[in-house]
Amino acid sequence: MSDPKQPDTKQADTKQADPQKPARRAFDPRLLEGSISRALFLLALPIMGANILQVAYQVVDAFWVGRLGAAAVASVSITMPVMFVLIALGMGFAIAGTTLIAQYTGARNHEMVDHVAAQTLLTIVAVSIVLGAVGVLLAPWLLNMMHVAPAVFDGALAFMRIVFIALPFTFIYAMAQALMRGVGEVRAPLIIVAVTVVINFVLDPVLIFGRYGMPAWGVAGAAIATLISQAIAAAVALRLLFGGRYGIHLNWRDFKPDLAFVRRAFLLGYPASIEQSARGLGMMILTFLITSFGTVVTASFGVGTNLFNVVIIPAMGFAMATSTLVGQSIGAGNIARAEKVAKLAAIITFAVLTVFGLVCMLIAPSIVRFFVPGDPAVVTEGSAYIRIVAWSFGFIGLQFALMAVLRAAGEMITAMVVSLVSQWVLQLPLAFALSRTLGVDGVWWSTPIANVVTAIVAVAWFMRGTWKTRKLIAPLKKEQEAVEEQAQM
Repeated sequence: MSDPKQPDTKQADTKQADPQKPARRAFDPRLLEGSISRALFLLALPIMGANILQVAYQVVDAFWVGRLGAAAVASVSITMPVMFVLIALGMGFAIAGTTLIAQYTGARNHEMVDHVAAQTLLTIVAVSIVLGAVGVLLAPWLLNMMHVAPAVFDGALAFMRIVFIALPFTFIYAMAQALMRGVGEVRAPLIIVAVTVVINFVLDPVLIFGRYGMPAWGVAGAAIATLISQAIAAAVALRLLFGGRYGIHLNWRDFKPDLAFVRRAFLLGYPASIEQSARGLGMMILTFLITSFGTVVTASFGVGTNLFNVVIIPAMGFAMATSTLVGQSIGAGNIARAEKVAKLAAIITFAVLTVFGLVCMLIAPSIVRFFVPGDPAVVTEGSAYIRIVAWSFGFIGLQFALMAVLRAAGEMITAMVVSLVSQWVLQLPLAFALSRTLGVDGVWWSTPIANVVTAIVAVAWFMRGTWKTRKLIAPLKKEQEAVEEQAQM
């Protein structure tokens, strides 16, 4: 006899089978049973591979743009914090949707997995169109507010506007990957990213420098290449989700606006939106401070940002894997397994990133020369930046792992509070205060100090254990209707 508290997977799969639909790939039982380390690496390694390729977008752009000089690098560097703020405003819905997907997957509720996926995509597309339009309109005003140097302004404006136009594709592309990862499918996102990175790599020199009869777009060419690549990725990802072979089967009927879900997703996701927006706004404020030190420091900050994008690959990989495994374990009612996943992921990310940080400290000049080979001043300042910050990389990994646990359990407000304290109570005040006595080195030192303190706070909050009692997948209207329909049969 099956446990009445747990879903009968075989019965559910049989009932939902439809000979006219493509066969749905079954949920992977290895994610909820057996070795935790095997399940963690089963998810984390392909996610890290996809993240490596995703960062390749920025690395490839930085490599080619770096050949245009420090002003071009600064143009891209200035755009990133602004872009992050607008993306963050919509990502609360994405985080809410992914969290619900993981928990419904653990509960083996196919119908709600499909419904949540469709509603999340619908909402995120609407939000991205609005944010993209706002970004295009406000781009000149934002750059003027940042007091961007005349040599940097035109390139930054062109790059920024094209990136905002691409925002809907970026959201669909990222959201489709997140949804598939929520059900434990990590191979398809890896393949999609690999193909589109190759496309971006081919298009970058053609559009930046004007080859094969194409005009030379300069910095804007890098943004156009990314737009084309992500549009292709979004189209392919949607085709796979509508095909139904990767744990999610989108149906047009599920795209009918469900106000009950939108309200619930908003209540679950708004702390994440506030958190991410505040983080992006904090980066903008930090950028204001950094640009006051001149183009060399701004370019050095851009190089450091590219390095951080590489550094967080293992942190993000294990965080995403942790979120999926913890969410599915909670959905299945196995809290003990969720806690073991969290602790193992925290240990691994701390150890790996600490070692990586030490290596970066040793080869800092070579790292900077890779991005900006022809500017000795940037090499010197960029190397100083890396050496001041790199030793704290392990603490970033620790934060990522434990915050992923809290979000997977629905503890979004907790994660928001930790993030806000880290940046607005620690990093930014320290950056401004220390810059008065230590100059730009004081700005650099604010980051590792904040990383260490935030990691300690995250560990303390995780150990409280309140996340274990969170009840997230309470019935929605759609679930209630399904129950009533079944009772009438």
